[in-house]
Amino acid sequence: MNERVESGLRSVQRGVLWNAGLAAVKLVAGVVGSTYALIADAVESMADVFTSAIVYQGLRVSARAPDEEYPFGYGKAEALAAAVVSLMLLGAAVGISVQAVREIRTPHLAPAPWTLLVLVAVILVKLVLSRQVRVVGAEIGSTAVRAEAWHHLSDAVTSAAAFVGISIAVVASELSPDTHWESADDWAALVASLVIAYNGVTILRTASRELMDRVPGQDVVETIRGAAERVPGVLATEKIAVRKAGLVFRVTLHVQASPHLSLHDAHVLGGKVKGAIRAAEPRVDAVLVHLEPFEREAPESE
Repeated sequence: MNERVESGLRSVQRGVLWNAGLAAVKLVAGVVGSTYALIADAVESMADVFTSAIVYQGLRVSARAPDEEYPFGYGKAEALAAAVVSLMLLGAAVGISVQAVREIRTPHLAPAPWTLLVLVAVILVKLVLSRQVRVVGAEIGSTAVRAEAWHHLSDAVTSAAAFVGISIAVVASELSPDTHWESADDWAALVASLVIAYNGVTILRTASRELMDRVPGQDVVETIRGAAERVPGVLATEKIAVRKAGLVFRVTLHVQASPHLSLHDAHVLGGKVKGAIRAAEPRVDAVLVHLEPFEREAPESE
């Protein structure tokens, strides 16, 4: 558990450093190069710094051990951090779209061609970061870290949209100076805001499902069921409930066994079931086994 948290924290820390540096570069380039699409991209990167800090803190809190005040642990802090990230993405999308509309309606200078080089570098860095963080998020099973990867990818998308818009504005202004294509990069910023909003909704949906204790997936449930039923002495299983709490799963299930087992033997069997489930699915942190006497269904009368 601690190793998985540390891995997630390191990936978030790298993202904070890169986002801070890229935001500064894009903001300066956007102001000097007269392109709002790049400024909007810088604003999104600045938001990334704050959301990364939220993800970082969410991971740290979720790793705390259960105590008297929170007997089921602090795992939900991780999903809550992802939900906050999604809301910040939606807020950034609204802000960028409003300002983009204003820029479209206001005459301004065409973007400087050299800003395209800045965007190419930004896109490459963000794609690499997104892939690295996504791999870490999948390995440790973190909703918040996966949200962070989506955030990096959305930044790459907004930069790509800005690249297209600025390219149109630059080329059109060179070929036809009187056609007023200066707002092309503002339209690109508007399109990018829609992509950011879509990512925000996607992340919010995933986080809310986890906060509502939705089943993490039938593959996880079947792995747990199979591990329990392979334990000698287990005759049937039912009422398997699995919920995700941060980076781990918590499981409750009913196990049917021989009604002739002593209380001691039933306790031992329950321990074997817990061990088998944890061995089959290492992400399981806690297992509650309710033992019941096995009763065969009565044959139907002819």
